Amino acid sequence: MPRFDGIRAFIIDMDGVLWEGRRPLPGLAEFFAALRAGGYRFILATNNASQTPEQYLAKLAGFGVGVARDEVLTSAQAAALYLRRRYPAGTRVFPIGEAGVRQALAEQGFSLTDLYETGAELVVVGMDRGLSWDKLATATLNIRAGAAFVGTNPDRTIPTERGITHGNGAVLAALQAATDVKPLIIGKPEPTMYHIALERLGVGPAEAAAIGDRLDTDILGAARAGMRSLLVLTGVSQPADLAGAEAQPTWVLDDIQAVARALAA
Repeated sequence: MPRFDGIRAFIIDMDGVLWEGRRPLPGLAEFFAALRAGGYRFILATNNASQTPEQYLAKLAGFGVGVARDEVLTSAQAAALYLRRRYPAGTRVFPIGEAGVRQALAEQGFSLTDLYETGAELVVVGMDRGLSWDKLATATLNIRAGAAFVGTNPDRTIPTERGITHGNGAVLAALQAATDVKPLIIGKPEPTMYHIALERLGVGPAEAAAIGDRLDTDILGAARAGMRSLLVLTGVSQPADLAGAEAQPTWVLDDIQAVARALAA
């Protein structure tokens, strides 16, 4: 049973940790009850940029779990916060993404451009299930004209209730091939998103641990941020993947039910 000595807060991935697609993973309510009972602060930090915090709150409420808006951090929010510290309000941005990307950028005061508009200073790309030729063409034209190319997250695949499918990293790869420009990545495994979460929690890296299902994003990102980490085996990475991983988790448990038991102990 792991001991979480010195840990005051957790930064927790969602897809593959708390649920698969629309299906909650077993022990979801017990996990949050154990966090609250133990007095642990937490942020649910997801690389999935497609949804707004409100949509995640509604999804969790549907599973019988209540969290506050500031306990959710998406890679779209992290990207918008990072960029707002470097670009003024009103900067023109062409977004590829769903409501999560568009809302996060608008909340930070960016001006969103439309299809085939040129002159954007930034192209920000997140998961978009309405992806089209026209969106890719507009992004390509703006990047080739000098717009900074930003990816909310590099996940090549995502777990769903139907199995593993393509993620935002696959779209970034297509745009990189079309423009010869490598995107700036904000989400995991880059440490930026973890740094923003730590600021919000008010703790240092030694006082927080990350919980995730992917060695190449959640666990590697935690290592780069100087944090301990816990891998659950309900998502993408499995025990056979540990040998070749760039970063090793501090702990490995089967699922959030096992994490809840460890927290209660």
